[in-house]
Amino acid sequence: MLTAVFWGLAGGSSLVVGALLGLFAPLEKRIVALIMALGAGVLISSVAFELMDEAFKDGGFGAAATGLLLGALTFFLGDLAINRAGGKHRKRSEGQQEAGNASAIVLGTLMDGIPESVAIGVSLLAGGTLSWVFLAAVFLSNIPESLSATVGLTRAGHRPFQLMLMWTAIALVSGAASGLGYLLLNHAPANVTAGIQAFAAGAILTMLSSTMLPEAYAEGGAMIGLATTCGFLAAFALGHL
Repeated sequence: MLTAVFWGLAGGSSLVVGALLGLFAPLEKRIVALIMALGAGVLISSVAFELMDEAFKDGGFGAAATGLLLGALTFFLGDLAINRAGGKHRKRSEGQQEAGNASAIVLGTLMDGIPESVAIGVSLLAGGTLSWVFLAAVFLSNIPESLSATVGLTRAGHRPFQLMLMWTAIALVSGAASGLGYLLLNHAPANVTAGIQAFAAGAILTMLSSTMLPEAYAEGGAMIGLATTCGFLAAFALGHL
């Protein structure tokens, strides 16, 4: 469990790195968008060839398909509620968060990261080892997310100390979610573990398509498609070499 917590913290720590960059060394919007797209491509590849492939091997098609669809539906409903509560622009860098609700923004950001953290814990449980390609995907995708959001929240009037406290808390929750996923499923049947793994995969895919990639395209334009494909190919190649 401690190993799961450690790797969950390792993946979530990049949120703090991105926040520091947003506060003290903000990058050009297009560069942030390209990094976000690269991270999204790596995550898509990892979801397909790490999470779903393992879920199918351990639990069969039924568990994998059911978990995937339930994860997608759960994130969709949660994201819809967060958006209506004022957290729609949580990843934007132009200060749109000023028109939203701070609590909804925090909850939305937390919701975006929890599936990845749970997937880390469940992956350790399923295979005994963690795919470093998936961990790299989580780490890489978190940096532009917190960087862009930090820039936007700063422009909306939020103080740097409050923002760093928020991102640090979310990173700690990410570690806890990873450890909790490992602990609760330690003696669960293989098809249940596979279903939870696929559940995380569905939530991640829905998050990418509904929040991360649209925000990246809004900031980076048509190059986002190429960057996403390059990220996918890089993760595919590294995972099979």
